[in-house]
Amino acid sequence: MDRLTIGSHISSSKGYEAMGKTAVYMNADTFAFFTRNPRGGKAKEIRPQDVEKYKKIAKDHHFGKIVAHAPYTMNACAAKEELREFARNTMEDDLKRMEYIPGNLYNFHPGSHVGQGAEVGIDKIAEILNQVLTPAWNTTVLLETMAGKGTEVGRTFEELREIMDRVTCRERLGVCLDTCHVWDGGYDIIRDLDGVVAEFDRVIGLENLKAVHLNDSKNPLGSHKDRHARIGEGEIGLEALSAVTRHPALRHLPFILETPNDEDGWAEEIRILREKFS
Repeated sequence: MDRLTIGSHISSSKGYEAMGKTAVYMNADTFAFFTRNPRGGKAKEIRPQDVEKYKKIAKDHHFGKIVAHAPYTMNACAAKEELREFARNTMEDDLKRMEYIPGNLYNFHPGSHVGQGAEVGIDKIAEILNQVLTPAWNTTVLLETMAGKGTEVGRTFEELREIMDRVTCRERLGVCLDTCHVWDGGYDIIRDLDGVVAEFDRVIGLENLKAVHLNDSKNPLGSHKDRHARIGEGEIGLEALSAVTRHPALRHLPFILETPNDEDGWAEEIRILREKFS
């Protein structure tokens, strides 16, 4: 069945079973969740019984791949080595925990070079990925496209490609495209979606694109600000975002809403986007 695989960020505070039930309530068949407090801290203990209940929900409702999200405080290219050690340890611990639900995706913001320069940042990010990634993991780690605010690394497809080219375990590495971020970064997905997709394919390769964060933006093209808006209430608009979901090169991917909303609001966005998809 040709069906849009779409969901939203869901709170992980009550465990996997609760996340699965919330996704079903919203008529979602994928979702994203933070592996721990998005501002950092210890991760919640995983209960195997809770995981098994979630797996039954996921099977019964034909969930696609879900997308775990690393905490925002993880900066793999920080100037201070203790911050990079936190990023390294957090990613490794998160990937161990992801083995409870193997075969899914783990997304992270590449980081901010804080004045060291993009090349230094790229080297440092790749170094940590080479220390953590192994073919033994059953999770694919995704570099997220960034809006380019401040000293963010990943503001262009070329910067993400440079990271990937330095990583040895490429079979465990991919990319998550964020529509708000690429728009704020200067990629015109309203007037030239085909061109942006072709550029992604030329630089990174569409085979490496594993998920899409589907967000509207409060800012004009190329603003480098990263402020998400509800679908249809921002500068990108419903028609352009719906076109992203229907694009032949993208329509098979899991789409995650990170819009400023609640469960009922996300359910309505899912309903609207599914109607536009059919």
